[in-house]
Amino acid sequence: MSDSTNYGKTIMRLLAYFRYFKFRSCLVLLFVLISAAVSVVSATFLKLLIDDFIVPLLGDQNPVFDALLQALTILAVVYAAGVISTFASKRLMITISQQILKKIRDHLFSQMQKLPIKYFDRKAHGDIMSHYTNDVDTLNLMLTDGLPQLLSTVVTILAVLGTMLYLDVPLTIVVVIGAIVMLWVTKTVGTKATKHFFQQQESIGVVDGYMEEMIHGQKVVQVFSREDKAIEQFSRLNEELFKNSTTANKYSNILMPINENLATVIYVLVAIVGGATAISSWNTGLTLGSIAAFLSLSRNFTMPIAEISSQMHMFVVALAGAQRIFNLMDESPEEDDGRVTLEKNQHHAGWSWRLGDGSVVALKGKVEFRQVSFSYGDKKQVLQDLTLYAKPGQKLAFVGATGAGKTTVSNLLNRFYDITGGEILYDGINIQRIRKADLRRSLGIVLQDTHLFSGTVADNIAYGRLDASDEEVKKAAKLSHAASFIERLPEGYDTRLDGSGNGLSQGQSQLLAIARAAIANPPVMILDEATSSIDSRTEALVQLGMDNLMDGRTVFVIAHRLSTVRNSDVIMVMEKGQIKERGNHDQLIEQSGIYHQLYTGAFELE
Repeated sequence: MSDSTNYGKTIMRLLAYFRYFKFRSCLVLLFVLISAAVSVVSATFLKLLIDDFIVPLLGDQNPVFDALLQALTILAVVYAAGVISTFASKRLMITISQQILKKIRDHLFSQMQKLPIKYFDRKAHGDIMSHYTNDVDTLNLMLTDGLPQLLSTVVTILAVLGTMLYLDVPLTIVVVIGAIVMLWVTKTVGTKATKHFFQQQESIGVVDGYMEEMIHGQKVVQVFSREDKAIEQFSRLNEELFKNSTTANKYSNILMPINENLATVIYVLVAIVGGATAISSWNTGLTLGSIAAFLSLSRNFTMPIAEISSQMHMFVVALAGAQRIFNLMDESPEEDDGRVTLEKNQHHAGWSWRLGDGSVVALKGKVEFRQVSFSYGDKKQVLQDLTLYAKPGQKLAFVGATGAGKTTVSNLLNRFYDITGGEILYDGINIQRIRKADLRRSLGIVLQDTHLFSGTVADNIAYGRLDASDEEVKKAAKLSHAASFIERLPEGYDTRLDGSGNGLSQGQSQLLAIARAAIANPPVMILDEATSSIDSRTEALVQLGMDNLMDGRTVFVIAHRLSTVRNSDVIMVMEKGQIKERGNHDQLIEQSGIYHQLYTGAFELE
């Protein structure tokens, strides 16, 4: 829903959140009705006060003020009721709005967990973060301040209009015509502002995305002395945000002065027309008190319109933010038609596949690609008729230039992306029949880009299996040769890390990722450049641990370093999405083909 004028559905979806707080929402409505009633009663009471109490006392030689004081006391009580009602409605609305925002954030985060990896591949992470910060903040202002004000305005206008019609129809027509002019101005100017406020929210997302990218890549920027280029690009994006924000606020900020002046003109017209008709014999029912009450009512009728028009930017920005939030919520979640599930084998150690018909197949780790083809969107094919076979416990290695399709094999096996042709079998079962959560539970993966979470070292290792004991955590650390550096940390396994892995080298972070995979104890392991960030000495130690980790498992190794694949059962040399050579190290060396040239340094991977 990109059209800025088509936000009716967005408003309805926002209002739908109030169904979670029906009772308190009804109380807010009740207090708003009381406040509106007070506004009307105080104006009509003014007519009674002037005509029945003040005017008679003007000609009295010995005025008695008891009745007037009693009337003023009643008026004070009425005003007090209005103040209490306004306070109560504001207080309740703050609580409701914060709970609605909490639900929106919960729904947003829950939806994000259901999205496919390809969504995050094509979206800037800063732009996604902007949904949780800028977009939600704009809703906060609208729900806390704008919506109660709008509700109060609508109720007040309707109540005041009815009262004015009761007091004097001709004067009411004057006020209504003036209000129509105010609404026309609001619509005309507001439409122009709306377009630019929507563009402003989009620009904020783009700027946030660029900022996030620059923060993570600041070292690269400085290494290549691209600070000036980064500043130039940021200035261009910031200039776009500046233009949209300036234009939007320009239109929005002129609304209040225009409508305030129009309200003053209406007030003066009512006074002139009311005074003229009262003096003439044309309208004998229009008294001094009626004119005073009507002037007060006209103010109560036009000023809320002016106030709402001044807050128009708040509503437009909030709707733009809400629309971006709902656009994310409406993104198609990751599809999963799998019915085959993973379960613990009751008869002996290990896991089994529970098929849709109730039968059980032992999980062995046999993987087969049959004429698999794949392309990312409309781009050229990455894999073409790829066929390979991995026996249980076999170690397969993939080597080849960047873009040859090595990592794509890992993505397809995890079903981060679905193939466009052929089929992938896992223990003889088409992986599209396996529920994705169970499929991924059976696979362990160590990526080149390590990500650590905020928490202790032990927490990061146990992320692979949350119910792991302290002993199992330490065992996994020893297996991956991470134990030696962990024990040298200030608090050992209880040392706290942030998401960036502060205080750890890239190699140490990689060792923790390997330990995390080890503790998950999956039957199939995928090592995607898992040792690329580790120095040669550490690599030799890790290789020993990896050999223990890979024992009895089917392992897919994706590597540039040929030293990490020498002991593989099968090495596959990939080029342009196809397997050009396959065999073990000795066999490929004897063939004197691509692998031989790579290994002997005749040419290098690019």
